[in-house]
Amino acid sequence: MWKLIKPRSQTLWLWQLGLLLALFAFWHLMTTPGLIPPMMFADERQAAFFFGEPVKIFARVWSWFVRDADIYQHLGVTLAETLLAFAVGAALGLAGGLWLALAPLASALLEPYIKAFNAMPRIILAPIFSVWFGLGMGSKVALGVTLVFFIVFFNVYQGVKEVSPVVLANARMLGASQRQLLRHVYLPSATSWVFSSLHTSVGLAFVGAVVGEYLGSSQGVGYLILQAEGSFDINTVMAGILVLTAFALVLDQLVGRIEKHLMKWQPRSGETEKL
Repeated sequence: MWKLIKPRSQTLWLWQLGLLLALFAFWHLMTTPGLIPPMMFADERQAAFFFGEPVKIFARVWSWFVRDADIYQHLGVTLAETLLAFAVGAALGLAGGLWLALAPLASALLEPYIKAFNAMPRIILAPIFSVWFGLGMGSKVALGVTLVFFIVFFNVYQGVKEVSPVVLANARMLGASQRQLLRHVYLPSATSWVFSSLHTSVGLAFVGAVVGEYLGSSQGVGYLILQAEGSFDINTVMAGILVLTAFALVLDQLVGRIEKHLMKWQPRSGETEKL
């Protein structure tokens, strides 16, 4: 039988970095005129027009952050909108999921309405939020909250519902109150579900902020990307996407660090295999 070979944690980042560099090298070769004529296009310059050129993209990022240093205000606005949407949406999703999971009557009453709101394409709410909250930060945060809320809500709801009945019965036999059950049984059971949803919600919070900036804004990274699209500047568009992706990964890493700190009690995969 084939034996699965896992890379060492000390060298894993080197493999990941090598794969990233290989992807950028391939991108550079396929989009730089005169290096490798792309087979998909009659004119070798069309590949660069449609996909951008990595060297020019990194030059744009360097200009934004170092040479001209004119992105910080736009980036600050987008990050503020994203963090607010992420925090508010996660808090509301956590509270709503716990409440409905522990209130069967309310859950049965509200279930069809929650499913209906979740099935709704929430991006179409962006113009409505622009009318309600204006073109400032409020409409972008509101859209991001609607995207984050349901991800967290359903994960918390499912996590609480899957608490072992045996554990609940034993805790009640020992005289645990409802507050103690919530703190020592329900929340630990739902914690892994919560953090799984938070990792997914990071990108959705950025989506809410950027889409809101697309529809109406005078600042933000989404506004910069929209301006570049209007002038067919694919390199600036790709640079904006690269910046947003990098900061989304940073926020995801912060969530991961908090997860490791709060879930020290949970055995890691390597420890589980040893047992």
